[in-house]
Amino acid sequence: MRSFAPISLPVVASQSQPSQIRQSRPQPAGREIATTTESTMAAAAPPLLPTTVVPAATPSPTPISTSADDANPAAARAFLSRLLESAKRALSGARPWSELADRSALSRPDTVADATSRLRKNLAYFRVNYAAVVALSLAAALLAHPFSLAALLALLAAWCLLYILRPADAPPLAAFGRTFSDREVLGGLIASSAFVVFLTSVGSLIFSALALGAAVVCAHGAFRVPEDLFLDEPADQAAGNPLLNFIAGATGGRV
Repeated sequence: MRSFAPISLPVVASQSQPSQIRQSRPQPAGREIATTTESTMAAAAPPLLPTTVVPAATPSPTPISTSADDANPAAARAFLSRLLESAKRALSGARPWSELADRSALSRPDTVADATSRLRKNLAYFRVNYAAVVALSLAAALLAHPFSLAALLALLAAWCLLYILRPADAPPLAAFGRTFSDREVLGGLIASSAFVVFLTSVGSLIFSALALGAAVVCAHGAFRVPEDLFLDEPADQAAGNPLLNFIAGATGGRV
């Protein structure tokens, strides 16, 4: 038998052999177990849902009422209380009405000088009663004319809301798309008062009522004999005009 010598063939190593060799290398058992566990957990874990972070609710600020809103009711109550106190204080100085209406003390004056002297003394003594008589005459005339009464009440409400009861720290008045200063508001109130009093029937009605009341007062003062009256001159002079004191006390000295 023939013997064949072994033939050595050249082995050409391709570039892909090292990677195949590396890939074919057995991995450690621990790494395989860890990889299997991670893949199992990844498969078992629920999918992540998109979450929306709700911002923390900020506490809404407590509404704070403005000083004007708080001051208006308080100013109205203070105005009414001053009005009642001034009325009580003014009426406390009134003389007895029976003394005013005493018919036995009435007599015709001899001269004009006598009538003037009587009137001056009676005005000093019955000043509160006479002021009440004039006020009653004015009230009766206004009640007989509802339109004039409504106009005066509207004018009085405007003065109270926009000037007398308006707090000093109140914001400027805004109307008709613009802001009015305090001086403009006061000028508008004065102009409105002049229009209502002088350019309507309200003025003639007021003057007629005041003239009627003044005529009644002058007639009573001229015919009332003041010999039985005891005048307290210092107290009378200190008291001043009751009507002006009443208005100044009611408005707090602002008007």
